[in-house]
Amino acid sequence: MEKNAKIYIAGHNGMVGSAIFRKLTEKGFENIITRPSKELDLRNQQAVEGFFAAEKPEYVFLAAAKVGGIVANNTYRADFIYENLAIQNNIIHQSYLTGVKKLLFLGSSCIYPKLAPQPIHEDDLLTGPLEETNEPYAIAKIAGIKMCDAYRAQYGCNYISVMPTNLYGYNDNYHPQNSHVLPAMIRRFHEAKLNNLDTVVIWGTGTPRREFLFADDLAEACFYLINNYNEPAPINAGTGVDISIAELAGLVKKIIGFEGKIEYDHSKPDGAPRKLMDVSRLHNAGWKHSIDIEEGIGLAYADFLAKAENVAFR
Repeated sequence: MEKNAKIYIAGHNGMVGSAIFRKLTEKGFENIITRPSKELDLRNQQAVEGFFAAEKPEYVFLAAAKVGGIVANNTYRADFIYENLAIQNNIIHQSYLTGVKKLLFLGSSCIYPKLAPQPIHEDDLLTGPLEETNEPYAIAKIAGIKMCDAYRAQYGCNYISVMPTNLYGYNDNYHPQNSHVLPAMIRRFHEAKLNNLDTVVIWGTGTPRREFLFADDLAEACFYLINNYNEPAPINAGTGVDISIAELAGLVKKIIGFEGKIEYDHSKPDGAPRKLMDVSRLHNAGWKHSIDIEEGIGLAYADFLAKAENVAFR
């Protein structure tokens, strides 16, 4: 991307979008367009059409999405498929109509089959049933990938799709019901320490294994890929290393300084038994992560503490 290029970050207030904004600013890009959702409803086709016609961005980072953990995905199934499809359809189509040079679409590792071989390769897409709890969200993201590929095939659009593993970091969502597993743990252990509780309860058995990528590492990967990668089909973004939920809970407990016990509620769902990404394609393209899980949790917790008094825990 040229330093004076006009760049639109959709979803700049979210964890990923704000990380991309920080990365671009750090790299010296100043012509960055953003709009909060209260000013531009990305689900509204007419509003998005007017925005693109007026601003005519040259590059687009599509980080806007309705996201959440197991409870949110399973409870608001209609919202997750409708809102994500609407956002993607509007931005991708208007990018084509207004001549955007390149678009980067951000998906999720949940696009892959629940029982995909481990580690999960990009070619495993659509080879088996999805995890039931987040199927509507996953289908929306799969549609986004296929839409990018279709616009590439029919119109020659240079649209790429990046599939990150589980993300965490600055500006995360710590809502007690709608957050993902790691920020949910950070809040739970912090409140247990604050209230001198004896026990923290973790959902499930603790045996599932998950991979985690710090959001600023993902932003670095996205910056690298939008400048160096031009291929169809998704490319995985992760660390290539996983950890069990029990091991993760132990790390969070240690970093926060909680001295009580950890118990597991076996009546609650585990989700997929393992989700580890094959990141060989990304490594071969020239990029690797730099922040390991323990360092990343420390950075995330420091951010949580700095904002704790003012955060409404969305």
